[in-house]
Amino acid sequence: MTFVARHALWSDEQKDAAARMGRLVSEKNLEVIRLAFPDQHGILRGKTIIASEAIASLESGCSITTTMLAKDTSHRTVFPVFTSGGGFGMKEMEGAADVLMVADPTTFRVLPWAPATGWVLCDLYFNDGRPVPFATRGLYRKVLDELGARGHDFVAGLEVEFHIFKLDEAHMRAEDAGQPGTPPSVSLLSHGYQYLTEQRFDQMEPVLEILRRDIVALGLPLRSVEVEFGPSQCEFTFAPKKGLEPADNMVLFRSAVKQIARRHGYHATFMCRPKLPNLFASGWHLHQSIVSRASGDNLFMAKDGGEPLSAFGRSYLAGLLDHARASTVFTTPTINGYKRYRSYSLAPDRAIWGRDNRGVMIRVLGGAGDAATRLENRIGEPAANPYLYMASQILSGLDGVDRKLDPGPSADTPYETKAPLLPKSLRDAVSALKDDPFFREKFGPEFVDYYTHIKNAEIDRFLSEVTDWEHREYFEVF
Repeated sequence: MTFVARHALWSDEQKDAAARMGRLVSEKNLEVIRLAFPDQHGILRGKTIIASEAIASLESGCSITTTMLAKDTSHRTVFPVFTSGGGFGMKEMEGAADVLMVADPTTFRVLPWAPATGWVLCDLYFNDGRPVPFATRGLYRKVLDELGARGHDFVAGLEVEFHIFKLDEAHMRAEDAGQPGTPPSVSLLSHGYQYLTEQRFDQMEPVLEILRRDIVALGLPLRSVEVEFGPSQCEFTFAPKKGLEPADNMVLFRSAVKQIARRHGYHATFMCRPKLPNLFASGWHLHQSIVSRASGDNLFMAKDGGEPLSAFGRSYLAGLLDHARASTVFTTPTINGYKRYRSYSLAPDRAIWGRDNRGVMIRVLGGAGDAATRLENRIGEPAANPYLYMASQILSGLDGVDRKLDPGPSADTPYETKAPLLPKSLRDAVSALKDDPFFREKFGPEFVDYYTHIKNAEIDRFLSEVTDWEHREYFEVF
């Protein structure tokens, strides 16, 4: 009996998808399949397997080291994996032991940019069939199951800003390697500051068309391609999808964009605020709603014209605001991302909501009788792990519903309204998470301790570096 069958890991839908996957591999003469899982940062890791071997062992799983879960954003292992418990307090994580990647066949795709290559997303399991508790896709699935038990589905649409540059120098000398290595040297594709002008779009169209073609061929639900306000900045938006799909789409989109761009001599980055002159920060706005599984009705939609949201929607909104500070470490997980929260900008700086106001954290769109009624959370950065971002939204919103919270009045002056300020730094965000027992209960203390340990390791490395600012400030005056 296979590992998948022994532990009943696949649904009937996944079993059917596995059969289709085998047929597609044969019909399209695929030579290799990439088995990938999203790590704690939402970065894809995995192995490339000869196609015949991948299909033959599909239900057996593919081994991969647990150290993949122990790394910060510089790919440094920040847990003592060779000690008792491996730094995780778990025998299974000791000594860089292996876990199994088990493919989710419903995610299988043929990569348009890589010859004869298939790609499938995987989940992580211990050898006894238990899900690995630090794997964020599995964590998000548990949250979706909790929502499903109430008879609801989560719907999310993606609005993602990022930068694309011409790659001038990749810096591939041996001395450029490191953790991290020397970043590439780049130049602009457009000057920017001409928001949504056709002239700027046409300047970037050659690379945008390359990306558009392959993103569509990949099967991602692309809706629009736009140039943003900043130099070399653009935005892709995607149609709303349910459950796991929008999070899976986001990790594949980011990985695809970076791979496609690099193959054509460009560098794409989802870093929030690159350290280049005159650049603007990028955000990731998450459009979300909750729908009834039975009827398909949007539970945020108001029935009469007095309110922009239903009572359910208002309480869900209030939950997002109530847990905004503690959830920021999931929506904005990098040190750099906090450079975006600035007053009188197009980014929020406090936990407030408003009707169609781009200065607030939560923008309410729609109204009475509008089936597209939704909440646009403008807090996120494009580098966020989508599984943690979306899970934190659902949990916060449902807590507001359960406690029948009230979000208060709409904020017409978002940068003057009295409200809890968002964290000013990743350190503040980590502290806010630790101070909030809610996520500790919902995600589990083991995961919260694990995640904050990784974030604190990044913060400590950052604080040990001497910055350009310090050198300018003190080198001459003292």
